[in-house]
Amino acid sequence: MEVLLPPDLQAKLTRIARERGTDAQALAREAIERLVDYDDWFLREVEKGLSQIERGETLSHEAVGARLEKRLTEKPAPR
Repeated sequence: MEVLLPPDLQAKLTRIARERGTDAQALAREAIERLVDYDDWFLREVEKGLSQIERGETLSHEAVGARLEKRLTEKPAPR
């Protein structure tokens, strides 16, 4: 597979690759892999959510608000 990039994007890719101590091809491969992995994860999460809706596993607007309020008012654990 060959991917043609506009010159400005190719220049940015080359610069970033040089800064990371790698080559542009390896950086492009890593970026594509991340995108494909993220897209795959995202679609699985959407399917899980749709399945939950079909089973009636939903929260009311009020319940979501209560959960958010609780999380926002809880004190973080000391480190």
